[in-house]
Amino acid sequence: MSEVKTNTTFKHVSYLWDEAKAAELEGDEVALLIYRSNLLGADLRLTNYGGGNTSCKTTAKDPLTGQETEVMWIKGSGGDIGTLKKSGLAALYVDRLRSLESVYRGIAHEDEMVELFNHSIFDLASKAPSIDTPLHGFLPFKHIDHLHPDAAIAIAAAKDGKRITEELFGGAIGWVDWQRPGFDLGLQLRQCLNENPGIRGIMLGSHGLFTWGDTAYESYLNTLEVIEQCAEYLEENYAKNGPAFGGARIESLPAGQRLQQAAALAPVLRGFCSSERHMVGHFTDDARVLEFTNSHDLDRLAPLGTSCPDHFLRTKISPLVLDLQPGEDLSDVKVLKERLAPAFAQYRQMYTQYYESCKHPNSPAIRDTNPVIILYPGVGMFSFSKDKQTARVASEFYVNAINVMKGAEAISEYTSLPRQEAFDIEYWLLEEAKLQRMPKPKALSGKIALITGSAGGIGKAIAKKFVEEGGVVILNDMNEERLQSAGEEFKKQYGKDSYATATLDVTKSDEIHEAFATAALAFGGIDIVINNAGLSISKTIEAHQEKDWDLLYDVLVKGQFFVTQAAVEVMRKQAIGGDILNIVSKNALVSGPNNAGYGSAKAAQLHLSRLNAAELGADGIRVNVVNPDAVISDSNIWAGGWAEGRAKAYGITVEELPAYYAKRTLLNQIILPEDIANACFAFVGGLLSKSTGNMLNVDGGVAIAFPR
Repeated sequence: MSEVKTNTTFKHVSYLWDEAKAAELEGDEVALLIYRSNLLGADLRLTNYGGGNTSCKTTAKDPLTGQETEVMWIKGSGGDIGTLKKSGLAALYVDRLRSLESVYRGIAHEDEMVELFNHSIFDLASKAPSIDTPLHGFLPFKHIDHLHPDAAIAIAAAKDGKRITEELFGGAIGWVDWQRPGFDLGLQLRQCLNENPGIRGIMLGSHGLFTWGDTAYESYLNTLEVIEQCAEYLEENYAKNGPAFGGARIESLPAGQRLQQAAALAPVLRGFCSSERHMVGHFTDDARVLEFTNSHDLDRLAPLGTSCPDHFLRTKISPLVLDLQPGEDLSDVKVLKERLAPAFAQYRQMYTQYYESCKHPNSPAIRDTNPVIILYPGVGMFSFSKDKQTARVASEFYVNAINVMKGAEAISEYTSLPRQEAFDIEYWLLEEAKLQRMPKPKALSGKIALITGSAGGIGKAIAKKFVEEGGVVILNDMNEERLQSAGEEFKKQYGKDSYATATLDVTKSDEIHEAFATAALAFGGIDIVINNAGLSISKTIEAHQEKDWDLLYDVLVKGQFFVTQAAVEVMRKQAIGGDILNIVSKNALVSGPNNAGYGSAKAAQLHLSRLNAAELGADGIRVNVVNPDAVISDSNIWAGGWAEGRAKAYGITVEELPAYYAKRTLLNQIILPEDIANACFAFVGGLLSKSTGNMLNVDGGVAIAFPR
């Protein structure tokens, strides 16, 4: 292994190389490639999610000839270097890949070369090769890094970036003008190296950076040093030509007020952005975003769009900038929508014109014309996409674009890609083919759900079911320890983008509104609300006290109503319909002993559901009921004295309750939380979209509870 440098102090990048860890991998170049890749991907200043590519060239025994042959291992199509594993690599014969030059018919035939990469595959179990494969294959170096660091792209996207690169690195970094990734660009990289022997890297105009080394460590260190030098140069120039982006034009709202404005506005924006399909949102008031949105140069720079292909593939050609004051009164939703509607119409028209003016005879059909990135000066940035992760990553990419614009403007003048070049990337047939290969959206894709009492029992089972069907959820509970545990479980099982959390006691108005604000800030709004929070008190008529009665009605009846009321406010802002499901009980239909308070509250919940359904149909909001019975597993309802009370009423022991409840059903079945979750999904999964005001018993078949 190469000697590890002792002076590895960097200001603008993270040096993460662990000599002991690397020593364990010595001799396994592929393992060192993966290690290096993961380190580079761990620092988002070096490359964006899913962007960039890394490779190494090794020798291996050809399984057909038994002879040693050179093999290139490279990140496969669609991977991310930060999480790269061996299964995400493509392995190709280097000589076969290079021999494809003999059949290359020129830049007009780039797409056909991708299929030919498959004839160079060495490891038949490897990932599909990416479009960047020839860029690495035509360079001779053993280890190569291709990254999209903001600091380097700022120079690459500057009007005179070529001159700056030459002067900054004294000729040690080559330059290749913008060219769409593909076989031709690989040949251009080789030509650049042949014309500039001894260079340590190549800057790709408006794109990114190539660096290399003879070992994994040398490549890693070279990459960090080049990016550090770019970042230092930008830092030296930031204040020379005045404040960034021409200085501040407006001031930001205080942090708390920014969040209030964002929470109030997000559902309205989501409604506009969901005109073709339900979108999930993300919000950030990152200082870098505010510096840009508040600046004098916002109106000049924002329409230019981004430069790096990875950026605009995620963010669209340009953002929508809202013509709203930071402290604008957003309370009149009708007036607000009337103000915003022309801006969205203008954006859709702009995007349609962009498509129509740039399309080719074989271009894919136009995609969603709504903006992905929406900038609210003085408040922050919203992003909307098909799911939370995609929306969040789009936001991160636009922050990258802001960094690039800031750097390019500090040293020169920012230039974006020409519209036609941008279109040819966005609507590239290879990109379209990649989209077509993606799995079809699940039933709840794009849907946002809040299930009260979802840290355990029925509520958690519903939340899990909804996430597994493609939705996102706001987990909540009045018990913070229980809520934290549920959050950790969801993060481990489904990932950080599947959920948000909110402390919620449904008897407290402020916590109800805070929970829906959390939904708006985390995901953009709400589509599904499940009123599930509950408790039970089993007492005789003479034993019931006023506090028992008040608690039951406060939680079950008032709680259901005021959560519904808050949900309706958000759903009406969105104007894309919604579902409200109330978890009631068999006791809403059936009389039983020692159950006056609980049973009557459940009956009130049931009829309140009917009343709400009658009122909300005009808004496309469906209200339905699921009636469980005897769901004992992981249920708080059975805590306290309820189980003892029911057992006493039936003349059995607590331990005998599950079997007792099962035996009294027609199907002789124990009811589980997952059974209730499946019933809820039946209502909201799309097959019952024309059903409202209905109820579904999930009780194993209790004849006396049959509706009549």
